[in-house]
Amino acid sequence: MTTVAPDRPPPSITGASKPAARSLLEPSLFINRELSWLEFNARVLAEAADERTALYERLKFLGIFAGNLDEFFMVRVAGLQAQLSNDVAELAADGLAPEEQLIAISARAHELVDESYRIWNERVRPELREAGIALVSPDELAPDDLAALDEHFRRDIFPVLTPIAIDPVHPFPHVRNKSINVGFLFERTEHTNDPSFGVVQVPTTLPRLIRVPFENLRRAHVALEDLIIRHKTMIFPQMRITGSYAFRVTRNFDIEVDEDEAEDLLLTLQAELRRRERGHAVRLGVSGTAPDDSIEWLCREFDIDPDRDVFKVNGPLFLGDMADLTAGDDKRKYRDEAYSPVYVPPLRDSDDFFETIRERDILLHHPYESFEAVIDFLSQAAADPDVLAIKQTLYRTGGESPLVRALQRAAELGKQVTAVVELKARFDEASNIQWARTLERSGVNVMYGLLGLKTHAKVLLVVRKERGGLRRYVHLATGNYNQQTARLYTDVSLFTAREEVGEDATALFNLLTGYSAPNKWNRLIAAPLGLHESILGLIKRETEHAREGRPARIIAKMNAIVDADVIAALYGASQAGVRIQLLVRGICCLRPGVPGVSDNIEVLAVVDRFLEHARIFYFENGGEDEVFFSSADWMPRNFRRRVEVMFPVLDDGLKRRVRDEILGTMLADNVKSWRLDERARYKRVPAGEPELRSQVIFMELARERARDADRVIARPLTAAPSPMATMEKLRRKSRKKRKGRRKSDDD
Repeated sequence: MTTVAPDRPPPSITGASKPAARSLLEPSLFINRELSWLEFNARVLAEAADERTALYERLKFLGIFAGNLDEFFMVRVAGLQAQLSNDVAELAADGLAPEEQLIAISARAHELVDESYRIWNERVRPELREAGIALVSPDELAPDDLAALDEHFRRDIFPVLTPIAIDPVHPFPHVRNKSINVGFLFERTEHTNDPSFGVVQVPTTLPRLIRVPFENLRRAHVALEDLIIRHKTMIFPQMRITGSYAFRVTRNFDIEVDEDEAEDLLLTLQAELRRRERGHAVRLGVSGTAPDDSIEWLCREFDIDPDRDVFKVNGPLFLGDMADLTAGDDKRKYRDEAYSPVYVPPLRDSDDFFETIRERDILLHHPYESFEAVIDFLSQAAADPDVLAIKQTLYRTGGESPLVRALQRAAELGKQVTAVVELKARFDEASNIQWARTLERSGVNVMYGLLGLKTHAKVLLVVRKERGGLRRYVHLATGNYNQQTARLYTDVSLFTAREEVGEDATALFNLLTGYSAPNKWNRLIAAPLGLHESILGLIKRETEHAREGRPARIIAKMNAIVDADVIAALYGASQAGVRIQLLVRGICCLRPGVPGVSDNIEVLAVVDRFLEHARIFYFENGGEDEVFFSSADWMPRNFRRRVEVMFPVLDDGLKRRVRDEILGTMLADNVKSWRLDERARYKRVPAGEPELRSQVIFMELARERARDADRVIARPLTAAPSPMATMEKLRRKSRKKRKGRRKSDDD
């Protein structure tokens, strides 16, 4: 086996001597990447267990946990298993080899899966029943209702099923990724060729949960796999069935495309998508009573480790499907308060977006402030006869995208329209292929970015003919151009008409379409052309400020920090006295609080109703504050294998808003925040007085801006409102509402 050690940065990045630089890369100073991700999913699961979270939201978090775990096994665990099978093992920064990681992953993942079903069985499912909603067994139904369900099975389900009895003529079938299947055990006979096992795949073309009437329940459902098991004698009438259970396989679903050999990337990717369905199995889930010898037989068929890769669960497989139990039921007491994103006042009150953006930079904080402003901006640009060209990157656009329709319309009106579509966006490949072809049919110039790199930057450029000449309008974002996720993820984006930013945006698109990199960038910082070096340089500058006694502080909000070079640089900055506060939603390989190394580093993670997704970086810079937004996390893949953009917030008022309102409020969160300690454990931040929940404050701040358009954005130099003051206002409103409800009850 070939062992590859992790990359080592040059000693100069920390400003220390060579031995000291090496010491900051000791494996003991790093948390394993995969185990850190599992702890992120543990925090998601904790929301499902939290009694303060509304019941239907807890069910939602159970589903998110299950879906997250699927993707983790399909990509990360599959990658580690591939390293083992290819006899090439790359050591993680913490020194663990792939096999050691797989053993540790299995142990923790089993703990978490067991906990998820404990929450389902002991908390969520009983409380759903109290609320009048239940997953029931067919045997629980009244005789007339059961007869109607049986007739539904015979008429509408049985004809769709394909029972397969395994014997020398009927080999074990291909089991699709994430499909639920029912295995049947047949009585063994003296004839060795007689089948002893049968399989029925639960059709994905039919609803898994079947609505049934049930006394004293508002909504009741039966699982399709339970109905299949009930009718086993109809499905296998000639067999003596001795047992049955449901099982589900997770497969390697990553895509490998050799772009150097691909004459047509789109066609090559389509072929790879078809091949992906037959990826190697990486996990087997089993529900029901399954004999050990039967599971071992399945493991041989799927070529997986029965001790490490089998997950036996006490309940329905894949709890993500259980969200359908409450679909369409909007009882307010069981859900989070509905929130409608606010249209920011400067654009809401504008008849001409271009004029408004010329006057000032405009910051949007999603989902609190509406993504509709971005859609309307592009729609206005598409219809404007003075707009000559539109260029946009598309990574994940979602279904029925109004942004794609606007690009189509612009092209049909004769504008020069270019879309850089990332075909390799994981799990969105098929959707992006469809969008690429749709855009091409409308006359859009569709490009697929740079060879060997994913285009992950979020940039929209509009070129307009005006009285003084051509002017460029730019929208830059941390999140995707996707109107669905823009209501679920927290992101920030920026409109600007600054010429230097426009020049950089033009240079970026020329790089993506024509391989023509600029000699220098004005304001944008791009990967893989210097973003990594720039981050290291900014950290080193704060280190030097601290050593010289000047103000030095770093606040960084991102989804993941993995890069060993950057972590070592942060350790060096901490040693120099820089105060470092990291808001890291997911993976954090940095170990805070290590004496003499990371004493000055604090790591917090917020998990709440919206997925924290924005990347925001603040550097105190000796008193000359700098704030950046970025599409990139601090990970090797973002620095080296993707086209990313980091861009500055140049308006002083907006910088203060980001520092004090967005970052300051999140750092003060004492309701939905977790703190990482030096032993790689996350603990909830103790609740304070008053309680401060950052996402609730952001919703209220957005509403206040809508009510008073003269506040922060319209007057960008006005100080941002105090989060504590906003929280106190929320508390007063809450008390007033409670008094109103009590008065109503008395009446």
